[in-house]
Amino acid sequence: MAFNNILVVCVGNICRSPMAEALLKKRYPNKVIDSAGVGALIGHPADSSALKIMSEQQIDITDHIAKQIDEKLAKKADLIFTMSDSQTKWIEERWPFCRGKTFKLGHWQNKDIADPYKHEMSAFETAYQDIVDGLDQWADKIN
Repeated sequence: MAFNNILVVCVGNICRSPMAEALLKKRYPNKVIDSAGVGALIGHPADSSALKIMSEQQIDITDHIAKQIDEKLAKKADLIFTMSDSQTKWIEERWPFCRGKTFKLGHWQNKDIADPYKHEMSAFETAYQDIVDGLDQWADKIN
């Protein structure tokens, strides 16, 4: 199975999923990568702390605009990454066709990636590192 279209989902689509989206784009420049939220802060830019962490990695996410996941995005994706079991469940309950292609990013470590929203910088650094670790675990399956 080729995963050529990957969707990353979190709650607001301003912290975790934009960071994961940007990291995936950097790793897989030939794939279609997108992100969305289950309760998106629609139209908002990425959180300033997420912007800062990514700019330290020489990745610019200033043009990110948060959007809500919908059926069209869910259908288009070959693989959907979430940050927690509850988000996976939320997606699969709404769109049963997403079962079997929706996994949490920390699946292989059985780990949720905690939401850093409105927390101090250290929470963002932890989320970033958890995302990187999660992506590393998926690398051989995505390629």
